Amino acid sequence: MKSSGPGRRRGAGRLFIFIFFSFFSFFSLFSLFSLLPLSCGLLPEPPAAVLWTDRPEFAVYADSFNTSQSAYKVEVRYLENLAQALVETKETKKAPDILVGGYLKSAAARSLFRPLDRLFNEKTLARSAFYPRLLSMGAIDQKQYLLPVAFNIPAMVFARQNGQLLSNPFTVGLGEIRELGSAHNQESRRVYAKMGFSPGWDPEFLYIAADLFGAAFQEGSPLGWDEAALESAIQAMRAWTAETNGGIQAEDDFVFKYFYEPPEVLALSGRILFTYMDSAKFFTLPEERRANLDFRWLAEKERIPLGEGAVYYGIYKRGRARKASKAFTVWFFQAETQKALLEEGKTKRLGETLFGISSGFSALRSVTEQIFPQYYPSLLGHTPPDGFLTPSRILPPRWSGLKAEVVLPYLAGRIRAPVPEKTRDLERRIAEWYSQTF
Repeated sequence: MKSSGPGRRRGAGRLFIFIFFSFFSFFSLFSLFSLLPLSCGLLPEPPAAVLWTDRPEFAVYADSFNTSQSAYKVEVRYLENLAQALVETKETKKAPDILVGGYLKSAAARSLFRPLDRLFNEKTLARSAFYPRLLSMGAIDQKQYLLPVAFNIPAMVFARQNGQLLSNPFTVGLGEIRELGSAHNQESRRVYAKMGFSPGWDPEFLYIAADLFGAAFQEGSPLGWDEAALESAIQAMRAWTAETNGGIQAEDDFVFKYFYEPPEVLALSGRILFTYMDSAKFFTLPEERRANLDFRWLAEKERIPLGEGAVYYGIYKRGRARKASKAFTVWFFQAETQKALLEEGKTKRLGETLFGISSGFSALRSVTEQIFPQYYPSLLGHTPPDGFLTPSRILPPRWSGLKAEVVLPYLAGRIRAPVPEKTRDLERRIAEWYSQTF
Protein backbone atom coordinates (compact mmCIF):
# COMPACT_ATOMS: atom_id res chain seq x y z
CA MET A 1 0.00 0.00 0.00
CA LYS A 2 1.48 3.35 -1.17
CA SER A 3 2.11 6.08 1.29
CA SER A 4 0.34 9.37 0.73
CA GLY A 5 1.50 11.16 3.86
CA PRO A 6 4.27 13.56 4.80
CA GLY A 7 7.02 11.23 3.45
CA ARG A 8 5.61 11.42 -0.06
CA ARG A 9 5.36 15.18 0.17
CA ARG A 10 8.97 15.41 1.37
CA GLY A 11 10.08 13.30 -1.64
CA ALA A 12 8.27 15.56 -4.06
CA GLY A 13 9.85 18.60 -2.41
CA ARG A 14 13.32 17.11 -2.74
CA LEU A 15 12.66 16.40 -6.44
CA PHE A 16 11.50 19.98 -7.01
CA ILE A 17 14.57 21.37 -5.23
CA PHE A 18 16.86 19.07 -7.27
CA ILE A 19 15.24 20.14 -10.56
CA PHE A 20 15.31 23.81 -9.55
CA PHE A 21 18.97 23.78 -8.59
CA SER A 22 19.90 21.69 -11.62
CA PHE A 23 18.19 24.23 -13.88
CA PHE A 24 19.78 27.10 -11.95
CA SER A 25 23.22 25.50 -12.22
CA PHE A 26 22.76 24.90 -15.96
CA PHE A 27 21.59 28.48 -16.45
CA SER A 28 24.50 29.82 -14.41
CA LEU A 29 26.97 27.69 -16.32
CA PHE A 30 25.48 28.85 -19.62
CA SER A 31 25.66 32.45 -18.46
CA LEU A 32 29.25 32.00 -17.36
CA PHE A 33 30.30 30.63 -20.74
CA SER A 34 28.36 33.35 -22.54
CA LEU A 35 30.29 35.96 -20.57
CA LEU A 36 33.69 34.38 -21.14
CA PRO A 37 34.26 36.14 -24.52
CA LEU A 38 33.65 39.47 -22.82
CA SER A 39 35.93 38.75 -19.88
CA CYS A 40 38.68 36.99 -21.87
CA GLY A 41 38.72 39.20 -24.98
CA LEU A 42 37.36 36.49 -27.27
CA LEU A 43 34.81 38.65 -29.06
CA PRO A 44 35.46 38.85 -32.82
CA GLU A 45 37.96 41.61 -33.55
CA PRO A 46 36.82 44.42 -35.86
CA PRO A 47 37.86 43.68 -39.44
CA ALA A 48 41.24 44.95 -40.51
CA ALA A 49 41.22 47.88 -42.92
CA VAL A 50 42.64 46.92 -46.32
CA LEU A 51 44.77 49.72 -47.77
CA TRP A 52 45.54 49.80 -51.48
CA THR A 53 48.45 51.99 -52.51
CA ASP A 54 51.08 52.62 -55.15
CA ARG A 55 53.41 53.90 -52.40
CA PRO A 56 55.44 51.07 -50.81
CA GLU A 57 56.31 53.18 -47.77
CA PHE A 58 52.73 52.85 -46.52
CA ALA A 59 53.58 49.30 -45.48
CA VAL A 60 55.98 50.88 -42.96
CA TYR A 61 53.35 53.39 -41.86
CA ALA A 62 50.71 50.68 -41.40
CA ASP A 63 53.14 48.60 -39.33
CA SER A 64 53.78 51.61 -37.08
CA PHE A 65 50.03 52.08 -36.62
CA ASN A 66 49.46 48.40 -35.86
CA THR A 67 52.14 48.36 -33.19
CA SER A 68 51.04 51.67 -31.65
CA GLN A 69 47.69 50.25 -30.47
CA SER A 70 45.81 46.95 -30.33
CA ALA A 71 42.25 47.90 -31.24
CA TYR A 72 42.58 48.07 -35.04
CA LYS A 73 44.74 46.69 -37.83
CA VAL A 74 45.62 47.88 -41.32
CA GLU A 75 46.74 45.52 -44.08
CA VAL A 76 48.55 46.94 -47.12
CA ARG A 77 48.37 45.80 -50.73
CA TYR A 78 50.67 47.36 -53.31
CA LEU A 79 49.25 48.07 -56.79
CA GLU A 80 51.38 49.69 -59.47
CA ASN A 81 48.39 51.21 -61.29
CA LEU A 82 46.21 52.08 -58.34
CA ALA A 83 43.71 54.39 -60.03
CA GLN A 84 42.98 51.91 -62.80
CA ALA A 85 42.62 49.03 -60.33
CA LEU A 86 40.11 51.07 -58.34
CA VAL A 87 37.96 51.86 -61.36
CA GLU A 88 37.96 48.19 -62.36
CA THR A 89 36.97 46.90 -58.89
CA LYS A 90 33.56 45.22 -59.03
CA GLU A 91 33.14 42.89 -56.05
CA THR A 92 32.60 44.34 -52.58
CA LYS A 93 34.45 41.46 -50.91
CA LYS A 94 37.59 42.28 -52.85
CA ALA A 95 37.24 46.02 -52.45
CA PRO A 96 39.69 48.08 -50.35
CA ASP A 97 38.84 50.28 -47.39
CA ILE A 98 41.51 52.95 -47.86
CA LEU A 99 43.32 54.13 -50.98
CA VAL A 100 46.50 56.18 -51.06
CA GLY A 101 48.36 57.20 -54.19
CA GLY A 102 48.55 59.35 -57.27
CA TYR A 103 45.94 60.13 -59.91
CA LEU A 104 42.94 59.44 -57.66
CA LYS A 105 41.29 62.73 -58.62
CA SER A 106 39.95 61.60 -62.01
CA ALA A 107 36.20 61.69 -62.58
CA ALA A 108 35.99 57.89 -62.68
CA ALA A 109 37.87 57.50 -59.39
CA ARG A 110 36.43 60.36 -57.33
CA SER A 111 32.89 58.97 -57.44
CA LEU A 112 34.02 55.89 -55.49
CA PHE A 113 35.01 57.65 -52.24
CA ARG A 114 33.12 58.54 -49.07
CA PRO A 115 32.93 62.18 -47.92
CA LEU A 116 35.35 62.94 -45.08
CA ASP A 117 33.85 66.19 -43.83
CA ARG A 118 32.77 64.67 -40.50
CA LEU A 119 36.42 64.18 -39.59
CA PHE A 120 37.07 67.90 -39.53
CA ASN A 121 36.87 69.26 -36.03
CA GLU A 122 39.32 70.48 -33.44
CA LYS A 123 39.72 67.07 -31.79
CA THR A 124 40.44 65.03 -34.92
CA LEU A 125 41.43 66.97 -38.07
CA ALA A 126 41.46 70.67 -38.88
CA ARG A 127 41.11 72.06 -42.39
CA SER A 128 43.61 74.78 -41.50
CA ALA A 129 46.30 72.12 -40.92
CA PHE A 130 46.53 71.45 -44.67
CA TYR A 131 47.89 73.55 -47.52
CA PRO A 132 44.62 75.08 -48.75
CA ARG A 133 45.16 74.66 -52.51
CA LEU A 134 46.08 71.02 -52.07
CA LEU A 135 43.05 70.39 -49.88
CA SER A 136 40.69 72.06 -52.34
CA MET A 137 41.79 69.67 -55.10
CA GLY A 138 40.26 66.81 -53.13
CA ALA A 139 36.84 68.43 -52.86
CA ILE A 140 33.81 67.98 -55.11
CA ASP A 141 30.73 70.20 -54.78
CA GLN A 142 32.06 71.55 -51.46
CA LYS A 143 32.45 68.05 -49.99
CA GLN A 144 35.88 66.70 -49.08
CA TYR A 145 36.44 63.27 -50.68
CA LEU A 146 40.24 63.15 -50.71
CA LEU A 147 42.92 64.38 -48.32
CA PRO A 148 46.34 65.46 -49.62
CA VAL A 149 49.26 63.44 -48.26
CA ALA A 150 52.42 64.62 -50.03
CA PHE A 151 53.72 66.65 -52.96
CA ASN A 152 56.97 67.39 -54.76
CA ILE A 153 58.40 70.58 -56.22
CA PRO A 154 60.53 71.06 -59.36
CA ALA A 155 63.95 72.54 -58.63
CA MET A 156 67.05 73.78 -60.40
CA VAL A 157 70.18 72.47 -58.70
CA PHE A 158 73.67 73.99 -58.88
CA ALA A 159 76.99 74.10 -57.04
CA ARG A 160 76.67 75.96 -53.76
CA GLN A 161 79.35 78.52 -54.66
CA ASN A 162 77.21 79.71 -57.59
CA GLY A 163 74.31 80.72 -55.38
CA GLN A 164 75.33 84.39 -55.48
CA LEU A 165 74.62 84.45 -59.22
CA LEU A 166 70.87 84.12 -58.70
CA SER A 167 68.64 87.08 -57.98
CA ASN A 168 66.16 85.35 -55.64
CA PRO A 169 66.84 83.15 -52.58
CA PHE A 170 63.72 81.01 -53.13
CA THR A 171 62.85 80.68 -56.84
CA VAL A 172 64.29 80.96 -60.34
CA GLY A 173 62.48 81.49 -63.65
CA LEU A 174 63.05 80.23 -67.16
CA GLY A 175 64.46 83.53 -68.40
CA GLU A 176 67.09 83.75 -65.66
CA ILE A 177 68.11 80.10 -66.19
CA ARG A 178 68.66 80.78 -69.89
CA GLU A 179 70.55 84.03 -69.26
CA LEU A 180 72.88 82.57 -66.62
CA GLY A 181 73.32 79.41 -68.67
CA SER A 182 74.37 81.44 -71.70
CA ALA A 183 76.94 83.33 -69.63
CA HIS A 184 78.35 80.03 -68.39
CA ASN A 185 78.80 78.60 -71.90
CA GLN A 186 82.41 78.22 -72.96
CA GLU A 187 83.76 77.05 -76.31
CA SER A 188 87.14 75.51 -77.03
CA ARG A 189 88.05 74.97 -80.70
CA ARG A 190 84.42 75.45 -81.71
CA VAL A 191 83.27 72.75 -79.27
CA TYR A 192 81.57 73.52 -75.97
CA ALA A 193 83.75 72.74 -72.95
CA LYS A 194 81.09 74.14 -70.61
CA MET A 195 77.35 74.52 -71.12
CA GLY A 196 75.08 76.24 -68.65
CA PHE A 197 71.87 74.30 -69.30
CA SER A 198 69.82 72.77 -72.08
CA PRO A 199 66.05 72.27 -71.85
CA GLY A 200 66.50 69.09 -73.89
CA TRP A 201 68.62 67.37 -71.22
CA ASP A 202 65.54 66.21 -69.32
CA PRO A 203 62.05 65.64 -70.83
CA GLU A 204 60.58 66.34 -67.39
CA PHE A 205 61.95 69.86 -67.59
CA LEU A 206 60.23 70.30 -70.96
CA TYR A 207 56.96 69.22 -69.36
CA ILE A 208 57.37 71.67 -66.47
CA ALA A 209 58.26 74.43 -68.92
CA ALA A 210 55.10 73.69 -70.91
CA ASP A 211 53.14 73.86 -67.65
CA LEU A 212 54.68 77.23 -66.79
CA PHE A 213 53.69 78.50 -70.25
CA GLY A 214 50.09 77.46 -69.50
CA ALA A 215 49.80 74.22 -71.52
CA ALA A 216 47.36 73.00 -68.83
CA PHE A 217 47.34 69.26 -69.47
CA GLN A 218 44.21 67.84 -67.86
CA GLU A 219 41.57 65.15 -68.04
CA GLY A 220 39.60 65.41 -71.28
CA SER A 221 38.60 62.94 -73.98
CA PRO A 222 40.91 61.51 -72.79
CA LEU A 223 43.38 64.41 -72.50
CA GLY A 224 42.98 68.14 -72.99
CA TRP A 225 45.45 71.03 -73.17
CA ASP A 226 45.84 74.62 -74.32
CA GLU A 227 47.22 74.21 -77.84
CA ALA A 228 48.46 77.79 -78.24
CA ALA A 229 50.30 77.76 -74.92
CA LEU A 230 51.87 74.39 -75.68
CA GLU A 231 53.05 75.61 -79.06
CA SER A 232 54.54 78.74 -77.45
CA ALA A 233 56.44 76.62 -74.96
CA ILE A 234 57.83 74.36 -77.68
CA GLN A 235 58.97 77.28 -79.82
CA ALA A 236 60.63 78.94 -76.79
CA MET A 237 62.55 75.75 -75.98
CA ARG A 238 63.61 75.36 -79.64
CA ALA A 239 64.86 78.95 -79.68
CA TRP A 240 66.77 78.34 -76.42
CA THR A 241 68.64 75.42 -77.98
CA ALA A 242 69.31 77.15 -81.29
CA GLU A 243 70.20 80.65 -80.12
CA THR A 244 71.88 80.00 -76.76
CA ASN A 245 73.56 76.61 -77.18
CA GLY A 246 74.38 76.52 -80.89
CA GLY A 247 71.74 73.98 -81.88
CA ILE A 248 70.87 70.33 -81.34
CA GLN A 249 74.15 68.98 -82.74
CA ALA A 250 76.23 71.11 -80.36
CA GLU A 251 74.16 69.94 -77.42
CA ASP A 252 74.38 66.29 -78.53
CA ASP A 253 78.16 66.52 -78.86
CA PHE A 254 78.44 68.00 -75.38
CA VAL A 255 76.24 65.28 -73.87
CA PHE A 256 78.17 62.52 -75.65
CA LYS A 257 81.50 63.86 -74.39
CA TYR A 258 80.65 64.69 -70.77
CA PHE A 259 77.43 63.08 -69.58
CA TYR A 260 79.01 59.80 -68.53
CA GLU A 261 78.78 61.28 -65.01
CA PRO A 262 75.54 62.22 -63.22
CA PRO A 263 74.41 65.81 -63.91
CA GLU A 264 74.80 66.86 -60.28
CA VAL A 265 78.46 65.78 -60.42
CA LEU A 266 78.90 67.87 -63.60
CA ALA A 267 77.36 70.83 -61.76
CA LEU A 268 79.79 70.41 -58.87
CA SER A 269 82.74 70.31 -61.27
CA GLY A 270 81.55 73.43 -63.12
CA ARG A 271 81.07 71.58 -66.42
CA ILE A 272 77.41 72.67 -66.35
CA LEU A 273 75.70 75.36 -64.30
CA PHE A 274 72.23 73.88 -63.70
CA THR A 275 70.59 70.50 -63.60
CA TYR A 276 66.88 69.87 -63.16
CA MET A 277 65.40 67.50 -60.58
CA ASP A 278 62.40 67.41 -58.26
CA SER A 279 62.60 67.66 -54.47
CA ALA A 280 62.29 63.90 -53.91
CA LYS A 281 65.35 63.21 -56.05
CA PHE A 282 67.41 66.06 -54.61
CA PHE A 283 66.86 65.08 -50.99
CA THR A 284 67.80 61.45 -51.64
CA LEU A 285 71.12 62.30 -53.31
CA PRO A 286 74.14 61.00 -51.38
CA GLU A 287 74.84 63.36 -48.52
CA GLU A 288 78.42 64.01 -49.62
CA ARG A 289 77.08 65.43 -52.92
CA ARG A 290 74.10 67.28 -51.52
CA ALA A 291 76.25 69.09 -48.95
CA ASN A 292 77.94 71.05 -51.77
CA LEU A 293 74.79 71.69 -53.81
CA ASP A 294 72.14 74.37 -53.59
CA PHE A 295 68.77 74.77 -55.30
CA ARG A 296 65.95 77.12 -56.24
CA TRP A 297 62.32 76.19 -56.86
CA LEU A 298 61.35 76.54 -60.52
CA ALA A 299 58.68 79.22 -60.83
CA GLU A 300 57.09 81.84 -63.09
CA LYS A 301 54.86 84.73 -62.03
CA GLU A 302 54.70 83.59 -58.39
CA ARG A 303 53.60 80.13 -59.45
CA ILE A 304 55.41 76.89 -58.59
CA PRO A 305 53.88 73.92 -60.44
CA LEU A 306 53.69 70.88 -58.18
CA GLY A 307 54.43 67.43 -59.50
CA GLU A 308 51.29 65.92 -60.99
CA GLY A 309 51.79 62.71 -59.01
CA ALA A 310 50.83 64.35 -55.70
CA VAL A 311 49.68 61.69 -53.22
CA TYR A 312 46.05 61.73 -52.05
CA TYR A 313 44.15 59.68 -49.48
CA GLY A 314 40.56 58.46 -49.62
CA ILE A 315 38.19 56.01 -47.91
CA TYR A 316 36.36 53.71 -50.31
CA LYS A 317 32.60 54.08 -50.02
CA ARG A 318 32.02 50.30 -50.17
CA GLY A 319 34.67 49.49 -47.59
CA ARG A 320 33.62 47.41 -44.59
CA ALA A 321 36.22 48.24 -41.95
CA ARG A 322 34.97 51.74 -41.24
CA LYS A 323 36.15 52.01 -37.62
CA ALA A 324 39.66 50.86 -38.47
CA SER A 325 39.74 53.17 -41.49
CA LYS A 326 38.75 56.17 -39.42
CA ALA A 327 41.24 55.32 -36.68
CA PHE A 328 44.13 55.05 -39.15
CA THR A 329 43.08 58.26 -40.92
CA VAL A 330 42.99 60.29 -37.72
CA TRP A 331 46.28 58.75 -36.55
CA PHE A 332 48.16 59.41 -39.80
CA PHE A 333 47.12 63.05 -40.25
CA GLN A 334 48.60 64.22 -36.97
CA ALA A 335 51.79 66.26 -36.89
CA GLU A 336 53.07 64.15 -33.96
CA THR A 337 52.56 60.96 -35.96
CA GLN A 338 54.38 62.24 -39.00
CA LYS A 339 57.26 63.49 -36.90
CA ALA A 340 57.52 60.01 -35.38
CA LEU A 341 57.51 58.50 -38.89
CA LEU A 342 60.31 60.84 -39.95
CA GLU A 343 62.27 59.85 -36.85
CA GLU A 344 61.68 56.18 -37.58
CA GLY A 345 62.88 56.72 -41.14
CA LYS A 346 66.04 58.35 -39.82
CA THR A 347 66.66 55.46 -37.41
CA LYS A 348 66.16 52.86 -40.14
CA ARG A 349 68.10 54.95 -42.71
CA LEU A 350 65.07 55.11 -44.98
CA GLY A 351 66.06 58.65 -45.90
CA GLU A 352 68.67 57.26 -48.27
CA THR A 353 65.89 56.17 -50.63
CA LEU A 354 62.76 57.92 -49.31
CA PHE A 355 62.23 61.65 -48.92
CA GLY A 356 59.98 63.00 -46.21
CA ILE A 357 56.44 61.67 -45.95
CA SER A 358 55.48 59.32 -48.78
CA SER A 359 58.48 60.54 -50.79
CA GLY A 360 57.49 64.19 -50.67
CA PHE A 361 56.71 67.24 -48.60
CA SER A 362 53.89 66.70 -46.15
CA ALA A 363 50.53 68.28 -47.01
CA LEU A 364 50.34 69.27 -43.32
CA ARG A 365 51.81 72.76 -43.25
CA SER A 366 53.29 72.56 -39.76
CA VAL A 367 55.13 69.36 -40.64
CA THR A 368 56.71 70.79 -43.81
CA GLU A 369 57.45 74.23 -42.41
CA GLN A 370 58.54 73.38 -38.86
CA ILE A 371 59.51 69.69 -38.67
CA PHE A 372 61.09 68.97 -42.09
CA PRO A 373 64.00 71.44 -41.58
CA GLN A 374 64.99 69.45 -38.48
CA TYR A 375 65.61 66.41 -40.69
CA TYR A 376 66.63 68.25 -43.87
CA PRO A 377 68.80 71.24 -42.88
CA SER A 378 69.08 72.28 -46.55
CA LEU A 379 65.48 73.49 -46.25
CA LEU A 380 66.42 76.22 -43.78
CA GLY A 381 65.72 79.41 -45.69
CA HIS A 382 64.23 77.41 -48.58
CA THR A 383 60.81 76.47 -47.24
CA PRO A 384 58.43 76.51 -50.23
CA PRO A 385 56.27 79.67 -50.16
CA ASP A 386 52.66 78.64 -49.52
CA GLY A 387 51.05 81.11 -51.91
CA PHE A 388 53.19 79.95 -54.84
CA LEU A 389 52.29 76.25 -54.64
CA THR A 390 50.05 75.36 -57.59
CA PRO A 391 48.69 71.80 -57.82
CA SER A 392 48.40 70.16 -61.21
CA ARG A 393 45.03 69.83 -62.85
CA ILE A 394 43.03 66.62 -62.69
CA LEU A 395 44.51 64.02 -65.03
CA PRO A 396 43.18 60.72 -66.44
CA PRO A 397 43.69 57.47 -64.47
CA ARG A 398 46.36 56.11 -66.85
CA TRP A 399 48.28 59.36 -66.95
CA SER A 400 51.60 57.95 -65.74
CA GLY A 401 51.80 55.59 -68.74
CA LEU A 402 50.39 58.16 -71.17
CA LYS A 403 52.89 60.77 -70.05
CA ALA A 404 55.91 58.46 -70.13
CA GLU A 405 55.11 56.80 -73.45
CA VAL A 406 53.46 59.62 -75.40
CA VAL A 407 53.66 63.14 -73.96
CA LEU A 408 57.33 63.24 -72.94
CA PRO A 409 58.60 61.61 -76.16
CA TYR A 410 56.43 64.03 -78.13
CA LEU A 411 57.92 67.06 -76.37
CA ALA A 412 61.48 65.78 -76.76
CA GLY A 413 60.84 65.05 -80.45
CA ARG A 414 59.37 68.48 -81.11
CA ILE A 415 62.48 70.16 -79.67
CA ARG A 416 64.75 68.12 -81.92
CA ALA A 417 62.67 68.02 -85.12
CA PRO A 418 64.32 69.97 -87.99
CA VAL A 419 60.87 70.88 -89.33
CA PRO A 420 58.37 71.88 -86.63
CA GLU A 421 55.33 69.63 -86.37
CA LYS A 422 51.95 70.79 -85.19
CA THR A 423 50.31 69.83 -81.92
CA ARG A 424 47.66 67.84 -83.77
CA ASP A 425 50.31 65.11 -84.05
CA LEU A 426 49.97 64.69 -80.28
CA GLU A 427 46.27 63.89 -80.69
CA ARG A 428 47.13 61.15 -83.17
CA ARG A 429 49.76 59.65 -80.88
CA ILE A 430 47.37 59.63 -77.92
CA ALA A 431 44.65 57.92 -79.96
CA GLU A 432 47.12 55.27 -81.14
CA TRP A 433 48.37 54.67 -77.60
CA TYR A 434 44.89 54.14 -76.21
CA SER A 435 43.93 51.82 -79.08
CA GLN A 436 46.98 49.66 -78.41
CA THR A 437 46.76 49.78 -74.60
CA PHE A 438 43.10 49.00 -73.94
